[in-house]
Amino acid sequence: MKAMILNGLGFVSAPLYMFSKFFERIATEHLLGAGIKAEHITDDRLGNVLNALQEKGLSEIFLSISLKAVEKYIVNIETAHLDSSSFHVDGKYENQGEGSIEITHGYSRDHRPELKQFMMNLIFTGDGDIPLAMEMVSGNQADKARFAELLQEFTKQWTFEGICVADAALYSKENPEKMVGLKWLTRVPLSIKTAAELVESTKVLEPSSLKGYNTLECQSEYGEVKQRWVLVESAERRKSDLKKSLQKYNKPRKSAIKSCNH
Repeated sequence: MKAMILNGLGFVSAPLYMFSKFFERIATEHLLGAGIKAEHITDDRLGNVLNALQEKGLSEIFLSISLKAVEKYIVNIETAHLDSSSFHVDGKYENQGEGSIEITHGYSRDHRPELKQFMMNLIFTGDGDIPLAMEMVSGNQADKARFAELLQEFTKQWTFEGICVADAALYSKENPEKMVGLKWLTRVPLSIKTAAELVESTKVLEPSSLKGYNTLECQSEYGEVKQRWVLVESAERRKSDLKKSLQKYNKPRKSAIKSCNH
């Protein structure tokens, strides 16, 4: 485990059979223990360690380490942020065995849709982005279906009473009901008709306590759960959008004037 952690700090793209090369110019006995040499750190040994971790449960091990780290370093956990990442792999990965995650095609966040992938759900604290909980999942996970359940599990494991933060993948018609009892913050996707109508409305926004931002609060019962929606307007973003719109308008305008003159 120590060897893999050291390797993870800067030599992660090489295959396992090259792992020992990383330690040839490193004081392995000083770092890892008396009698340990680079040639002892083989891909077979690493494979055995990885299998043992899988059998024990990666999420459980990660959680126990996180709990101790938060306690030791007095990490503030007033907010917990949830997101998912995809990791593409080479190879067919056809029969992965019962109980394993499925390495398969899915939405690729690292822009390699032609390759199979697996995914990781990660919850981390707003104080220093310290990871609190981790879950490895199949490459075709639907974030909307899993995120609400994962946050519920997290709050029970950590007795967490802060605010759960996630992107629009958290929000769906079913999830607000699943998150009753939690404090949560997310962005409502504009694919929801009510949200799109609110953004396009002519309602007047009021200046907020943050310079350059105007807001409008309203109540919603989408998914049959009472919520507070906040419409936010950024002055800088508005200026940028208007500039882009003007450029988009001017291009065909100049072309039309040129054609007209001709």
